[in-house]
Amino acid sequence: MKFQSAGYQLLPVLPELVLGAGAMMLLIAGAYRGPQITRLVTALAVCLLIAVGTLEVMLPAGKLMTFGGSFIVDDFARFLKILAIIGSTATLILSAEFLSDPSRRIFEYAILVLLSTLGMMVLISAGDLIMLYLGLELMSLALYVVAASNRDDVKSTEAGLKYFVLGALSSGMLLYGASLIYGFTGTVSFAGIAAAVKTGNLGIVFGLVFLLAGLCFKVSAVPFHMWTPDVYEGAPTPVTAFFASAPKVAALAVFTRVALTAFSGILPQWQHIVIFVSIASMALGSFAAIGQKNIKRLMAYSSIGHMGFALVGLAAGTADGAQGVLVYIAIYVAMTLGSFAVILTMKRNGKHVENISDFSGLSRTNPLLAFFFAMLLFSLTGIPPLAGFFAKYFVFVAAIKAGLFTLSVIGVLSSVVGAFYYLNIIKVMYFDEPLVELDPIRGELQAVLAVAGLFNMFFWIYPGLLVSTATVAAKSLF
Repeated sequence: MKFQSAGYQLLPVLPELVLGAGAMMLLIAGAYRGPQITRLVTALAVCLLIAVGTLEVMLPAGKLMTFGGSFIVDDFARFLKILAIIGSTATLILSAEFLSDPSRRIFEYAILVLLSTLGMMVLISAGDLIMLYLGLELMSLALYVVAASNRDDVKSTEAGLKYFVLGALSSGMLLYGASLIYGFTGTVSFAGIAAAVKTGNLGIVFGLVFLLAGLCFKVSAVPFHMWTPDVYEGAPTPVTAFFASAPKVAALAVFTRVALTAFSGILPQWQHIVIFVSIASMALGSFAAIGQKNIKRLMAYSSIGHMGFALVGLAAGTADGAQGVLVYIAIYVAMTLGSFAVILTMKRNGKHVENISDFSGLSRTNPLLAFFFAMLLFSLTGIPPLAGFFAKYFVFVAAIKAGLFTLSVIGVLSSVVGAFYYLNIIKVMYFDEPLVELDPIRGELQAVLAVAGLFNMFFWIYPGLLVSTATVAAKSLF
């Protein structure tokens, strides 16, 4: 399929075109029929995401490029796009109960998730700084609105406003870095920048620092993490599950692509930045979560810590490191979606409860739910043979091979500290006195929890599929 007059091949962007067109059609249908078709729009949005994921898988093998190299579809992009689509699809499934409330029938919610996913897909395939910024802003603008989607809740509105203000600041930093890089290299394409950075110009390094600062905000890495706990707590819980999964995939993808393709020539310069950010994120994520009483705030600090662990792989700057990042983010998405499925089941007398103390005695009132949550928490801790152990194993091995012994030791010690607050939740579920029984659990929450929980428990039986796919994806960057 070619757009002959412009000479651009549109086949690589076919999934994005279908997603964008589908989102616009659903928007028109919602505007015409009103809030009463919220459930239908959400169901169609899930079907659209599945169709787009299928299209992505069916694209021709190898490296596809269009728009003069601005848009790249390689094995790396395919892997992470499928992962982002899985995160967005699970979010819409988890949001069914939130949207079923008559006061919250907002058909725009599903469309915003679709548009944010479109931004993620563009971001993952970005081959230059302009496409990177377009994807980032399309993803972020939808996220700002969806954070404040519960308009009757002051905390939700506050979360949306905080995220918007700090997000605008980070976008400014990223743009300033991009303009410096363009000024000193004379090009915006990653391939052109890679050729220009070999001169070792100090201005390029300054631009890179600002660019990485903007990307650190998107992955909520220290010291640009300050929005995360407040936004996670204030946003509706399905939205928090979305923030913790799909956008993290896209942001980490572009972080990895920029570092390993555009700036591979100055690896020692950015390696120091990534090592610092990684250590700071692991440390803060481990220690700051200890005093938390709200489960969503605890998951926010957990997310900061996990991004630190993922960046250990990137710090290695090797194909093994990139493979470690991909395996880590895939397993992290499964652990996170499963955990938020459990948090969404915590409903008593029609009201959601979010305090850790509300899990008291869950093993006696709902033993199967407590078991699945305990397995997910053990996996987040990194205890073998659960999937979380393999995630950390691959990034630490990559760091050790690259000679980053201190970083690996700090990572292991941070895991030990982090184990304290995960095990504390398990202690509350299994040893504290039970509270009133939970409301019946909805089928869609059971489905997401079952898939995520079984994946985490039985990943060790056949890890080869994910690992080999991640290996192929990582090698496509080199």
